[in-house]
Amino acid sequence: MSITKQQILQWFENCHLVLTEQRDYLTQLDTDIGDGDHGLNMQRGFSKVIEKLPTVEDKDIGTILKTVGMTLLSQVGGASGPLYGTFFIKGAQSAAGKENLSAAELYQCIKSGVEGIVSRGKAEIGDKTMCDVWLPLLQDLADADEQTAISDLLESAVKKSQEYLAATIPLVARKGRASYLAERSAGHQDPGATSTCYILQALYDAVK
Repeated sequence: MSITKQQILQWFENCHLVLTEQRDYLTQLDTDIGDGDHGLNMQRGFSKVIEKLPTVEDKDIGTILKTVGMTLLSQVGGASGPLYGTFFIKGAQSAAGKENLSAAELYQCIKSGVEGIVSRGKAEIGDKTMCDVWLPLLQDLADADEQTAISDLLESAVKKSQEYLAATIPLVARKGRASYLAERSAGHQDPGATSTCYILQALYDAVK
């Protein structure tokens, strides 16, 4: 089984829906420990993505991913625009010219994207950022049985992401705006890690 181009397009439709639904919740999380604009930024960014999708729906997956990344980079403020933009732009390089993605190719896309996030944000596990979800998930995907169906891989990733997300709550932020609060950032769920979980859920929903 592989992921089709149509499922990739559906992924971004799903992202737009869930990030619109969860805009106020993400904003509240970010109000607690950040600038209070994460929900609005993500919703606005993926609204622009949806506007762009018709112009690339006949293109290969790499072009679609790059277009999404460039749109987020130019339209989303704060840290999330550059980070998510970089994720999709770097992931696109692994999908150049492809009409479908195997499990191994999907893993390579995610790996390249996460490496882009780490390179740009300089975060590691324990810093209370989206990397607290992405990095352990990447290891889970690397360790997965090669025969596992993509839908099963993603279902497991979604479940694990919720565990990794919950683990951000007691952490003291060491990166980003939340780090200014020092010890007071503990007890709050990280907004970027939360939107990462929504994006993963949106991919799983598109594939299943």
